[in-house]
Amino acid sequence: MNDVAAATRPDPAMVRRLGQGPRPALMIHCSLAHSGEWSALAERLGDRLHMVAFDLPGHGRAPDWQPGSDIAAVALESAVPLAEAEDGPVDLVGHSFGAVVALRLALERPDLVRTLTLIEPTLFAAARAAGAPEAVGHEDEMRPLQAALEAGDAEGAARMFIADWGTGQSWEATPEAQRRYFAERIHLILASEPVLWHDSGNLLAPGRLEGLEMPVLLLEGGDSPPIITAIARELARRLKRVTRVTVPGATHMLPVTHPDAVAAAIGVHLTRG
Repeated sequence: MNDVAAATRPDPAMVRRLGQGPRPALMIHCSLAHSGEWSALAERLGDRLHMVAFDLPGHGRAPDWQPGSDIAAVALESAVPLAEAEDGPVDLVGHSFGAVVALRLALERPDLVRTLTLIEPTLFAAARAAGAPEAVGHEDEMRPLQAALEAGDAEGAARMFIADWGTGQSWEATPEAQRRYFAERIHLILASEPVLWHDSGNLLAPGRLEGLEMPVLLLEGGDSPPIITAIARELARRLKRVTRVTVPGATHMLPVTHPDAVAAAIGVHLTRG
C-alpha cells in the first residue's frame, strides 16, 4: 500500500490526546465532526485507555480535502503514523465514515491493531452487495440532499443530513456556529461516496474481511437508519471474531448521546484482546 507506506506524522494541531490509561487507543471520528467527538468516552474510559484522536481531512484543524483524492486514503496517511508511534498495537475505534477508515486500516495494517470497534460503519456498499432493500431506500433518501448541493444550497443539504444522522437536536436548536460548521463541510459527504458506496478501498473483496484475526465489536443504535443494521448484518456474516451490540433508544451519534452504554460495550470488548 504505497499511500500508507509514505504516510508522515500529522500536524500536532490536528491531534487530541485524551485519557491516562495504560492501553493505547486510536480514535477516528465521523463526518461533519472533529476529534473532540471522543471527549465523553474519554471521561469514562480514560483510566483504561490513553486515546489519540485526529481530525479527518477537511474537519477540525486538518487541511482541506483536495477534490479528486481518495478521502479515506488521505485519512490513513494521518492514522498510520499515529498508530505506529504507540508502544504496541492499538485499540482502534471508528465511528460512521471513521469506522470505514478504521476497517481499512485494520485490513491493510493488522499488525497495528489489537482490537477493532466499529460504531455504525457507513459502508453502504456492504448492504448493496448483500442485496439489502435498505440500500435502495437509502439511495432514494440521499437524492434530495444531492439536489440541494447541486443547487448551491449547502445549508439545506446540511439540515437534511443532520435530521437523519445527527444527535436528534433540531436544526433550529443547533448553535449558529455549529450549523455553519456543518454547512461548510457538507460537500465532504459526497466526497466519501466512492469509498462508502463503491468500495474504492476494496474492503469487500472476497476473503478479505474473513481474514481479519483481531476481535471486532459492531455497535449500533436501536433507532438508527435501517441501512445501518443491514450493513452490520453483512459485516458480521463475514467477520471471524465479531460481537454485535445494539444500544436501545440511540441513533447514529451514540458516542455523544449515549456515552455510558458505548463505553460499557467497549470496556467489555477490551477484555477480548
